[in-house]
Amino acid sequence: MRPIALVLVLPLALAACKEEAAAPPPPRPVVSEVVTPQSGLRPQYVGTVTARVETDLGFPRIGTVAARPVRVGDVVQKGDVLARQDPEELDADLRAAEAGVTVAEAQANSARDAAARVDELVARGVDSTAAAQSAHASAAAAEAQLEQARATLARAEDARNLATLRAPQDGVITQTFAEPGATLAAGQPVLRLAGTGEREVVIDLSEQDIAGLAPGAVFHVRLEAAPLIGATATLRVIDPMADAATRTRRLHLTLASDTPAAFRLGALALVEPVAETHARTTLPLTALIGAKTGSDSAVWVVSRPEGIVHRTIVKTGATVGDRVLILAGLKPGDEVVTKGVNSIKDGQKVGREVSE
Repeated sequence: MRPIALVLVLPLALAACKEEAAAPPPPRPVVSEVVTPQSGLRPQYVGTVTARVETDLGFPRIGTVAARPVRVGDVVQKGDVLARQDPEELDADLRAAEAGVTVAEAQANSARDAAARVDELVARGVDSTAAAQSAHASAAAAEAQLEQARATLARAEDARNLATLRAPQDGVITQTFAEPGATLAAGQPVLRLAGTGEREVVIDLSEQDIAGLAPGAVFHVRLEAAPLIGATATLRVIDPMADAATRTRRLHLTLASDTPAAFRLGALALVEPVAETHARTTLPLTALIGAKTGSDSAVWVVSRPEGIVHRTIVKTGATVGDRVLILAGLKPGDEVVTKGVNSIKDGQKVGREVSE
């Protein structure tokens, strides 16, 4: 009887193996993102008060720095002396130019007198018309040389005046590059001046944070050291390029004209967007199926706990970096698939959410 029992058991074991092989695979996990009202801009973050205009100042000609009466942190007014260049060579050029004008004036006067005498002789019939023409040509040449000498003098005077470096606007000295005695090339900076006429607050945000923001957005700004001192700032511009190291972009917020003087350059400020300028919902561009932007865009929304995906039409807005603004079609709490969207079918069952 033993051979018969083995024959009966063997087919049963083979059938069980076939049933195991035919079992469907478990639903695949998905990379997804949950839509929340906080998607986008953080409610508060830290920025720095800076000058809108910051200029490196130097001398237009090569020379030696004779004096630099200002230091880092000094507050200066428009027209204040910031540095002086050694004027010895410039003074020599100026004296040479003045002498050139004197010589040219004497030659021009002599040529004019000669032309006048020739004209008188021609009128009395003593000299020829050709001589008069030659005399007037010499006088014209002398006048041109005089104008050239005067132009050379004007350039020398300008160079001498520019040997004194003056503040082009009210501001603060934020950096110095050269000490007295240093010889600098033409245009090489001596110091850096930050203008105090227009101040702004700069902040660095990720591309996700700035999606939906545009120039003109209004923010409330408070001093980090004195939170009771506040002001209003307006978004002026977003840097078009992200920082290579942090992958953030810099926002420039222009402070209002009535901003308190306590907002000094370099001060830390707490920045909050006003209610109507809060950033809205954004998603990665990889979440979109079909058209990447416009009214035909769609995403896969996962219904939990069933794990069934449904194709949902969304209205998209501006694209910032690798994220897109979602204007309509989603609500807070929706789970949206963000990776592998082209290999999913409507009504498909998916597994748990996993991180990238």
